[in-house]
Amino acid sequence: MNESPNKTLVLLVAGLGWNLIEKHKPKTTLSFRPIAPGPLSLTCPAQATLRTALPPSRHGIVASGWFHRDLARPYFWEQSANLVHGPRIWDPARASGQSVGMCFFQQSLGERLDLVLSPKPIHRHHGGIVMDCYTRPEPLYADLCADLGRKFDLFRYWGPLARARVGRWISEATLRILERPDAPDHLFVYLPSLDYDLQRYGPDSPQAAKALAETLAQIEPLVAAAEVQGRGWLVTGDYAIESVTEPDGAVFPNRILREAGLFHTRETKRMLYPDFFTSRAFAIVDHQIAHIHVPDSADLPRVRELLAADPGIEALHDHAAQIELDVYHPARSGDLLAIAAPGRWFAYPWWTEKQQAPDYANQMDIHNKPGFDPGELFFGFPPPHTSQNTAKIRGTHGRSGPGHEIAAAGMFPEATTFPALASHLAAAFSP
Repeated sequence: MNESPNKTLVLLVAGLGWNLIEKHKPKTTLSFRPIAPGPLSLTCPAQATLRTALPPSRHGIVASGWFHRDLARPYFWEQSANLVHGPRIWDPARASGQSVGMCFFQQSLGERLDLVLSPKPIHRHHGGIVMDCYTRPEPLYADLCADLGRKFDLFRYWGPLARARVGRWISEATLRILERPDAPDHLFVYLPSLDYDLQRYGPDSPQAAKALAETLAQIEPLVAAAEVQGRGWLVTGDYAIESVTEPDGAVFPNRILREAGLFHTRETKRMLYPDFFTSRAFAIVDHQIAHIHVPDSADLPRVRELLAADPGIEALHDHAAQIELDVYHPARSGDLLAIAAPGRWFAYPWWTEKQQAPDYANQMDIHNKPGFDPGELFFGFPPPHTSQNTAKIRGTHGRSGPGHEIAAAGMFPEATTFPALASHLAAAFSP
């Protein structure tokens, strides 16, 4: 396991926390071990760290979305590989003539790779979605659909219909890729299956146990195939999902800032839309992490005082503290980094009356909302609207430190942290 393998399979499994292994004690052929997560236990920062072996301060992915100052607006879940800064851990392998592929990682479009497979729906001009995947080489997705007898189901990947079984298509497609004569020497695959019911029902729930069993059933055939091919293999989580402990665990920093006159809105047909051009403070949220932007430093003491008074906020890190944590990026980080208290999470809404909600509040709009919205996992009324009831969310993530260990199996048993795992993987790819 410690030797540099000629070929590898790396599986990054959303929400695969050590707490799940300890709680549910699943029957599996894999020997998991706990390792510490990265400093930001979020999807895109973890994916960026794994492929660069760099901290967020250097690869620049400070959340799964952030405020773009030059555009004066936030964007979440963008797909361009150019958003991830720094060399890739596989660069030496490709320079030596080996091939590398990546399936379902978020910022993968445009990566210098031999194979890319990622969801890339087409949004129709007058509404509706064409479910599609982006692939390089381009015929790959069509070939996989023909082999599997079905297309990838985007509606099971996110939203009220999202289910753990969505990972079956990814797992089966990965097996087909490994069987191809042109299979990449090194293949990275992201499995999302655990994310949904752990957020809906919490990690201790029967639904979480069922999702874990389903996910392990997707992982084990891939590990077996890797071993038959003599590939080194690694299975690792990206973060651990913890239980929401309050009846409604949501914290609303933008409501606090708006009530204080710092967060500005513009009213259109009685709906309140954010005015990021004139706001003196606002929060861009991602689960248990929130980047607080304060354009005028003179407002910082007041903003800190207002937010620190909320018991749902455990810590507020200024630039110096963010630098110490190795998460500060000058173009993307907030002036304060808020960390939610245990069992709490940050919600983006600024309005208090239902009729004030902007039109996208009850829609699946992952790119334009100024924060991650787990309410999209539930139907609202009438369907297909999504829920705005934050009390439904029973699992969340983002915090790091003791008690938030992730589960890993396979290569590099000496690595005790997720960043160290990425560094060991980078070393394995070097000549």
